[in-house]
Parts: sequence; structure tokens; C-alpha cells
Amino acid sequence: MTAGSGNLLLHRTIFDSWQSMTVAIGIALVGYSVTVGIPVISTAWVVKLGFTDVQVGRVAGADQAGFALGAVLVSPFVATLNRRILILIAAAVAVAANALCMTFVTYEWTLWLRLLAGIGSGAYTALAIATLGGTSKPARAFNILLFAFAFTQAGELLALPMLSMNGIYLVFIGGYVFSLLFLGWVPKHPVQKGLDVEVDLEEGAGEHHKEHLHVPAYVPWLVLTAVMFTYINIGAYWTYIELASLNSDASPDWVSQLLVYTSFFAICGCAVATVISNRFGLARPLLVTLVFQAIIVGMLAGGIDNTNIMISMFSFNFCWIFVDVFQSATVANVDHSGRFLALMPSAQGLGQIIGPNLAASTLAIGLGYSGVFIMCALSSLVAMLVYLFMYLRLKKTIPALADAS
Repeated sequence: MTAGSGNLLLHRTIFDSWQSMTVAIGIALVGYSVTVGIPVISTAWVVKLGFTDVQVGRVAGADQAGFALGAVLVSPFVATLNRRILILIAAAVAVAANALCMTFVTYEWTLWLRLLAGIGSGAYTALAIATLGGTSKPARAFNILLFAFAFTQAGELLALPMLSMNGIYLVFIGGYVFSLLFLGWVPKHPVQKGLDVEVDLEEGAGEHHKEHLHVPAYVPWLVLTAVMFTYINIGAYWTYIELASLNSDASPDWVSQLLVYTSFFAICGCAVATVISNRFGLARPLLVTLVFQAIIVGMLAGGIDNTNIMISMFSFNFCWIFVDVFQSATVANVDHSGRFLALMPSAQGLGQIIGPNLAASTLAIGLGYSGVFIMCALSSLVAMLVYLFMYLRLKKTIPALADAS
């Protein structure tokens, strides 16, 4: 049944307070810190601990496997249990695992400890995303998060290479401890718990009426599936982009600088995402962006030099932030309980398990980095097709949700 045209209505709650938004953003930034620093952490594992390129893919994949698992484990409880207690438990797991990584440094130990650290950070991040998604303007909230993300990403990529391996782990531990000082700002429970939307429908005589509509469960599940494929691309690209450049015509010093400076370009992605979503909604710009992202990673399959890696990395950071805003806001528009929002880090982590491992396997069978970048491009196109299917279904059933900003 088609709901007819209209506008999606969202109402302010306790989650719109500056305290709630600030602490949610801070916790999310800490939770994502390993994901953000993967290029330099991967290089550190090779240079400082002697891991091979293939082992790096396995370790990065283990970390992201834990990240996904942590979000899955916590998602059933975000709508019922006290979120402050859940955050405290997740932080304790992450801190303990990072501390143990400083003592047990072999590949086998690191592999399993990064899995445990990922579980803690995944649950921690899931709770932050669920809290941030409870706001009345989720696209704006995630834009602010990713605006801050751009600065912390640049800071990590600039600072972490200067540190020892233990120093890197201590930075992660410090982030968890500091963010817990503001735990009292986290709302304990969600305001709403259903997959429902309120739509302002226009009648034939120009009058309006409000209608509550149930959103089919396939909508958030399709978004989460698309997020996974998006992050297969992101996980593989971000894990191996610096290592791939070491075996190319690009200057290593140039690439190291790009890792920092292109992070700031993500700020442009935040600004543009806001303007475009307000005018065109979330879905249509997202479809175009995923196609463009496939092009900018696929272009490296023909070889890497200083020029094309600069274009690719600047564009990649722009699209990464742009896509994240749209994906998160799409789920937040329909899920007010936080259950599906809490699975966002899981979908991201699952993609980043598969991505680095697919890339590692591609290298292991001799297809080289050209094969890795082709795989990345195909993953982005699959995500686009999933979103296209969802958008076309919603246009027939709940048009106001299909084109919501």
C-alpha cells in the first residue's frame, strides 16, 4: 500500500541536548580510532613487529571481526538495559586487550588480542551511534560526528607514526579512559522502540494530516547490507593503500603527507552532504556517490603514481564521509530504539573483516594490488545496487521516507 507523498516528521527528545550529542560524538571517535589509524597501524605492524603484508591483513581483519561482533552482542540490549553500564563494560574490555597487546607481541597473540580489543570497541561504538541516532535531525548529528572525525583522523595519521607500538596502544587506552569521565551525560534508555515513522500527508483540498506508518524490517536490514559492501571497499583500500604505494612509482613521503592532508578534505564532504541532503534527500545522492567511489578506487588498478593516488585519496576521503552521513541517517530515520543503529558498526566491521582478508587473499594468489583495487570497486557497485532496490521499493510504499533528508 502506498502512503502517498508527504514529509517525514521528527520530534526533539533528550537525545538532542548538547551534552548527549557531545558525549556520543566523543565515544564514537574513540571507538573508531583503530579503524581511522589502520594505514599507519598496518605499517607499524610490519616495520616495528615484523609482520608480513598478508599477516597485516589477517590482524586488521581480526580487529574488525571483533568490532562487528561487539556491536552484534550489544545491539539486543541497547533498548532495554542501562546504556551507561554497557558502555563501561565495553570500555573495560577494550582497555584490557590493548594493554595486553603491549606485553604479548607475537603474530598469534596479536591476532587474538586485536579480536578482543575489537569486541570492546565495537560495542562501545555501537552504543554511541545508537545514542547519536536518537536525535530529531540524524543527518545533522552524523554530519557533526564526521566533521570531528575528519580532524581526529588527520591527527591520528600525523601523530601515530611518531610513536612506538606501545605508544600507539597507550593512545587508544587514554581515549577510553578520558571519554568515560563524561559517562553521566549518556541517556540511559531510548524514547521510542518501534520501526515507525510519522508523515505529514497533503490531502486533495490542500489540507494536511499526520499519519503513523510502520516501516518494514527489510529497510534497515538492506541498509546494513549495503553498509557491509561499502566497507569491504573501505576496509581493503584503507588497509593497503600505503603499502600498495610502496611498490609503485609514487613517492613514499608524498603518500604519507597525503594520508594526513586528505583527511581534512573530508570536511568538505560533511559540508556538501548537508547541502545536498537538504535539497535532494539521502538516497539519490548516495547512489551517485557509490558509483563515483567505485571509479576512484578502480583507477588505481592500472598503476599508482603521485598524481592518480592524490586524486584517488582526496576523492576517497570525501566520499567516505559523504556516504557515512547518508547511511547512518537513513537508519536513524526509521529506528528510534537504537537496535538497528547499534548494528551499524557491526556492518562496518563485517565489511572490514571481509575487505582486508579478500585483499590479503588476492595478494596471496598473485593478482597484486591491481586485483585488490578492482575488488574494491566492485564492492562499491554492489552497495549501490542494494540501495537502488531499497529506494525503488520505498518510492512505491513510503515516498516520504524514500526521499527523506
